[in-house]
Amino acid sequence: MRRIGWQLPVVIAIGMLAWVAIGPVVAAIPALYIAAVAPELTRFDLTQHRLPNRLVVPGLIVGVLAGAGSWATTGHPRLVPLIAGAAYGGVLFVLAIGGGMGMGDVKLAAVLGLASPTSLVAIASPLLAFTLGGLVALVVLIVRGRGSRIAFGPFLLLGYVGALVACVVMAPAA
Repeated sequence: MRRIGWQLPVVIAIGMLAWVAIGPVVAAIPALYIAAVAPELTRFDLTQHRLPNRLVVPGLIVGVLAGAGSWATTGHPRLVPLIAGAAYGGVLFVLAIGGGMGMGDVKLAAVLGLASPTSLVAIASPLLAFTLGGLVALVVLIVRGRGSRIAFGPFLLLGYVGALVACVVMAPAA
């Protein structure tokens, strides 16, 4: 039997944050999926420098289906997640072509974009990810020198969680 350890409290905390930030709507489903897989994605990327398709690709499907479900229940298409998913994934794809990112990072970025309920989350998520990842990469470069690698998936996830926190903090009081 596998030990759960730190993973279950992290899943619950991210899931609760997503629920508070987005609310009990269909659009929250992709964020809850991210909460469920974030610890395992982090573990994989930190230990193996890869993000498995079996954890990332279903997030793309969940994001698209949640967008369709949201459109069906509200009568309005949710354009922010579609644009964010395409833009975030597209930017990382360009970086991957140059060798700076892995394709798992590209797919995860698209998932995170599809799970962005507002333009605040869509913009803050990659900004936080690149800022935090860039700072750590700078430290690694100074300490270990050129040629060192960092796992970027955890920074993508941390940026998304930070953006959800910003969404909660900046929400108007009821």
